[in-house]
Amino acid sequence: MKFSLLKSAGIGALCAATTVMAIDPIVIKGSKFFNEKTGEQFYFKGVAYQPRTGLTAENPDPLADTVGCKRDIELFKDLGINSIRVYEVDYNKNHDTCMKLLEDAGIYLILDMPSPKYSINRANPYWDHDLMSHWAAKVDAFAKYPNLVAWIAGNEVANDKTTTPSAAFVKAAIRDMKAYLKSKGLNTPVGYADNDDMDIRMNLINYFNCGDEGTRADFYGINIYRWCGDDATFETSGYADVTKNMTDYTIPSLLTEFGCNVVRPRTFHDVKSIYGADMSDTFSGGIVYEFTEEDNDYGLVKVSYGSSKVDKTEDYENLKQAYAGVNPKGVKMSEYKPGGRASVCPQVSSVWAVKADALPPTPSSARCQCMMDSLGCTLKSTDLTPDEGKVLGEAVGSICGQTNCNEISYDTSKGNYGNYVACDSAQRSAWALDKSYINSRYTQCDVSGVDTITVKSPKQKDTAECLTMKDDMGNIAAPSTPVEDDDDSEINDSDDSDESDNDARDDDEESESDGSSSSKTSSATRAAFNLSQFGAAAAVVMAVVAF
Repeated sequence: MKFSLLKSAGIGALCAATTVMAIDPIVIKGSKFFNEKTGEQFYFKGVAYQPRTGLTAENPDPLADTVGCKRDIELFKDLGINSIRVYEVDYNKNHDTCMKLLEDAGIYLILDMPSPKYSINRANPYWDHDLMSHWAAKVDAFAKYPNLVAWIAGNEVANDKTTTPSAAFVKAAIRDMKAYLKSKGLNTPVGYADNDDMDIRMNLINYFNCGDEGTRADFYGINIYRWCGDDATFETSGYADVTKNMTDYTIPSLLTEFGCNVVRPRTFHDVKSIYGADMSDTFSGGIVYEFTEEDNDYGLVKVSYGSSKVDKTEDYENLKQAYAGVNPKGVKMSEYKPGGRASVCPQVSSVWAVKADALPPTPSSARCQCMMDSLGCTLKSTDLTPDEGKVLGEAVGSICGQTNCNEISYDTSKGNYGNYVACDSAQRSAWALDKSYINSRYTQCDVSGVDTITVKSPKQKDTAECLTMKDDMGNIAAPSTPVEDDDDSEINDSDDSDESDNDARDDDEESESDGSSSSKTSSATRAAFNLSQFGAAAAVVMAVVAF
């Protein structure tokens, strides 16, 4: 889907401006959320909401399912919640009915920007116009709803020390989506949700709250599954350590997922700590995972798409009782004086491969199209099948193992990004094919299994002009710093499996999600492949478009 981001902004801004506010706005001041009208501190008492049982549609969207909304919102009110987190919606559908029902019930929505097909992959991260345009379309579809309280730009993307380069791309996405929201006259906060990994926890916490304000997350979420069973306590569960880590944080933090299911039924004894003296001064509440019972056994209720029938689990009544027993008051907005400074950026180390002061560039469809117009050897079509994508990936991997592919490469540990690293995968592949064509003295423009063409007289003669093209936010895109050559580097044959942004949450609580997921049980359909590495931490990353 290709469209002008700036042109679509005006329509969304108009919708937002003409919406009658029937629910109190929630705003951020310092490290806390507040009800802007009453001045009371706001705590999220929510559930994750992504029904999947009985789903037949290709794109799951619980907020477009009128039957499900009417059924479940009555249960939301019975549970006493004030918020839900939804991972995946179809922005082409109409959400007016469900969003109005939620608004009337006083329930706010936290919505993930990515979806399984359009997310930053932790193993092969990139941030391009294709991703940005889909995220922007979701923003446009929901900008008019007053109970949309926050966006999440990434869910457990960097989840261990080997995937930390992906954090740079998530932060670039936060920068660009914050700018996009601002261009529409919107100030809905954009945050990140981590997976509470011991090795990189503090690096992530500091990274998303350091540097220029325009690149920092507006709030930070922690997905935590430590408090398991009735014998656990604030100290033994590790909640005390997590709270200590966030005590002096200068942006709000909340538990974007919680609710260990090692012992069932769950009694949610951690709720008393989350909303009590242990944590309420540090965290702004949390979101229980999850509302519906799916294959991973976290559900509060059993439901199916298209059916009004509901079967409650024991967890439902236990959570209802736990939420009813807490009512944190916090501090008045008028009396609250934020303190502290933004975090100190983490340094590159054996467990952190991101230079903090450099981010991937803002996507520029104009720059990438200019580059495509300059190629003498290119793809006949950028619409590729998964098989063609796999073949092309192997071919490009071979090419970049033998020649300099710095223009489509990046090295997050050095903060170097090629001029075309923000082009989409097909465009980056075409660039590599043309490079090989030039190296063969214009004799070889063939990839078995993929249609290629030669162009005798490309439309664009001078690629230097491409580097002056505006980015997708209308800014002049400055040339990037390419990856440096490393003649001594060895080719690293990586596993070519597709690590999706939305794999299943295992029974042992290990999350495999690469980005904000629509569920914990499905896989992304975007085929991805790893290519050769250049230097110690550089990587050429390609991914074919979703088919």
